[in-house]
Amino acid sequence: MSPVSPETTRLGWIGTGVMGAAMAERLLDAGYALTVYNRTPAKAEPLTAKGATLAENPRAVAENSDVTITIVGYPHDVRAVVLGEDGALAGAAAGSILVDMTTSAPALAVEIAEAAAAKGVQSLDAPVSGGDVGAKSGALSIMCGGDADVFHALAPLFDVLGKTVVLQGGSGAGQHTKMVNQTLIASNMIGVCEALVYADRAGLDLETVLKSVSGGAAGSWSLSNLAPRMLKGDFAPGFYVEHFLKDLGLALSEADRMHLCLPGLALARQLYNAVAAAGGGRDGTQALVRVVADLSGRRWGE
Repeated sequence: MSPVSPETTRLGWIGTGVMGAAMAERLLDAGYALTVYNRTPAKAEPLTAKGATLAENPRAVAENSDVTITIVGYPHDVRAVVLGEDGALAGAAAGSILVDMTTSAPALAVEIAEAAAAKGVQSLDAPVSGGDVGAKSGALSIMCGGDADVFHALAPLFDVLGKTVVLQGGSGAGQHTKMVNQTLIASNMIGVCEALVYADRAGLDLETVLKSVSGGAAGSWSLSNLAPRMLKGDFAPGFYVEHFLKDLGLALSEADRMHLCLPGLALARQLYNAVAAAGGGRDGTQALVRVVADLSGRRWGE
């Protein structure tokens, strides 16, 4: 299978949210011809202004693309835009490729791969991590499941989007790896928030504290990228709380299926449920600090 290139490969893009829009823009800037679809057409306008073609539905995207990429919100959205009557698979020609970059259910990734194979279409699950910062800078971690030849053919495309791109195994393996990723982030976010609440109550200068701890053994992506936003009271979404709750639910469902006890993951979901219940579902995940502060009777930022 020949590697994709801007000169020979037509790309389709379905989903232009916080992550998807930035990723699609990078591919446009790299010279790829792009056909796009979003349920809310206005959200695709920045891309069409740069030369992308707007399609009326996911099927039309795939009909005009050699590689069709989806990054939407929830597993039911993935099912609709890929397997629905007007979904991408319905319009995909034999020999084309479908890539789902949504964080979704591993079993759904396998189902899509099987349905695609029946039409002679290749499929990869390739969820990402790195938030809005990684999407804009092309520094995402991309975790792939599927055929090795297809993975290698897409390497030039993935190199535009990510810094760490790894084939994890067959269909569904990318999604399972993303569950590992979200499990790691979940408990770490609790630690980041608790540490900042502690430092604040102890009367420390929080920016000075971050200088000391971010570069040592306690360092993490969340500490370096999200803690500064917490200090500023900036809760704009790089990744929505409601989408993180979806991911935590998927991970816990898989853990239940495998008879695993993951108490840290379960606690994180409960705390993020509290963020959503307080009206923060559309905030960024860093909004967790407000709930952690509230548990000690403190108003974050006051």
